[in-house]
Amino acid sequence: MRRILLLVILSAAPALAQSHDMPGMDMSSMDMSGMDMSEHGMTMHGLLGGYGMSREASGTSWQPQAAPHAGIHLSAGDWMVMLHGKVIGVADWQSGPRGDDMLLSQSMLMAMATRDLENGDTLGLKAMLSGDPFMGRRGYPLLLASGETADGVTHLVDRQHPHDMLMELAATYSHPLSSTDSVFLYGGYPGEPALGPSAYMHRISAVDNPMTPISHHWLDSTHVTFGVLTAGYVHDDFKLEVSQFTGREPDQYRFNFDHATFDSTSARLSWNPDSHWSLQVSAGWLKSPEALEPAIDERRVTASATWFDQFDFGSLAATIAFGNKHLSNGTDESAGLLEAEFKPDDAWTLFARAETLGSDELVPGPAVRGAGEISLGAIHDWKLAEHWKFGLGGLYALDFAPSSPTAGYGSNPHGTMVFARLVAE
Repeated sequence: MRRILLLVILSAAPALAQSHDMPGMDMSSMDMSGMDMSEHGMTMHGLLGGYGMSREASGTSWQPQAAPHAGIHLSAGDWMVMLHGKVIGVADWQSGPRGDDMLLSQSMLMAMATRDLENGDTLGLKAMLSGDPFMGRRGYPLLLASGETADGVTHLVDRQHPHDMLMELAATYSHPLSSTDSVFLYGGYPGEPALGPSAYMHRISAVDNPMTPISHHWLDSTHVTFGVLTAGYVHDDFKLEVSQFTGREPDQYRFNFDHATFDSTSARLSWNPDSHWSLQVSAGWLKSPEALEPAIDERRVTASATWFDQFDFGSLAATIAFGNKHLSNGTDESAGLLEAEFKPDDAWTLFARAETLGSDELVPGPAVRGAGEISLGAIHDWKLAEHWKFGLGGLYALDFAPSSPTAGYGSNPHGTMVFARLVAE
């Protein structure tokens, strides 16, 4: 039944587009707001349709079109190329008997290339690498975090797992049906299925925050999936897409390619009502996502809204998101997130996040309800060259941890991070 949804989009899209007079793209009728101009004066439109490139986020997800789309823009023949990278050195302190201290490095290098073909179609290529595996399989200390495993035997709790070295290797192909309609295919090994909001490291309201949300595994944890195929239809400011993908999360070996099974399905409806908003609702049916509990399947539902605007006193971005996991063993868990970033100028960035979640992994016994975290942070950047900047920052997180006689968090659990970063964009 789920796989039938994939065929529905491809068969319904042409019928939905019949009200338009001409196939192909009429650039004169297109909304040009948010379109990026490269340093060579060429225009980059979206990978999946005729909207501005600034609407693109991680995988096939959308963000507000008014948001900046940072990157180094180059041209190579008929190809437009965008590069972006960063390296962050972090000193991490997490309090209490379940906390730990660690010096670590996070890094990411992203490349995207697009080419418009003679028939109006668009080919896109994406690649993203991370140096996170070099911090070790156990990742870094983070109170209330859970999900995946470091050794293949025990759950990873109160630590954030590292990303795989290869985070995305994907291609897109889109075909215009009219000036406002298009169909597309996306394939990734690894890649990101149509499930949840944009991944946190690409989300405009979280892109400068080095701390992973503790609600990550309720919202956007599928952003590194070994085996994804997505088909979608874009109509103006709406996007409907269905993915067939591998439900199992990446294993503890972060330098290899995991086996692709394409045993899970998701669907997502996105809507950008204007240039300042991006909304999505999605649902996924994940087959055996956790390696340590292979007999348990998951149904995940998410909803989110992201907003961005530029004012005389600076820019402001915010996201509110909700996720629910219903496991086949009867467990039902939810998580909520509210986060924001404020940039008063090019030098300063202020960010904040509040989260709440329920989890059956944090302490022994029934699933914990009402655990949560509030964090605040700031960064000061110095421009080193045209595309380079260096920054120093810090954050403080106050945790609302569950009590347990056997595995307590101690009094006043909290975490602190101090970090330096080098960014190329």
